[in-house]
Amino acid sequence: MKAGLPDDLRALFNAAWRGGEAVQAWHQALKVGDWLVLLLGSIVVVSSYTLLWRGGVADRAIVKRDGKTIVELSLNSARKVSVAGALGVTVIEVQPGRARVLSDPGPRQYCVQQGWLTRAGAVAICAPSHITLQLSGRDANYDSLNY
Repeated sequence: MKAGLPDDLRALFNAAWRGGEAVQAWHQALKVGDWLVLLLGSIVVVSSYTLLWRGGVADRAIVKRDGKTIVELSLNSARKVSVAGALGVTVIEVQPGRARVLSDPGPRQYCVQQGWLTRAGAVAICAPSHITLQLSGRDANYDSLNY
């Protein structure tokens, strides 16, 4: 039994290889049901992304040095906390519902450039200073370290 391509499929591949009319007019071959399936699939993908890909609401910030918890801060009130690290003092700023590393003595400032953290599971790591700022909450859907 010899398996081969049907003639119309072979013609389509040949036209595609040469850049013929068959490939340029592919959208004309779609019927109303095909467009509805594409539209429904797009709606499912977008709604799944917006509903499922989000962290929970953060309620506290955890500051660690060398993996050990130094201070745990509530995200209900504004304050600044200084934490001594391996290179010097790192300043953590907390505002209602968010936190960030305000300043760090590290050379590249990656944790400062991370900006405001607002979702549970979000992490800013100041590697040279051995300082980690992590937001925690009841519904942390993902851990940005594992992302």
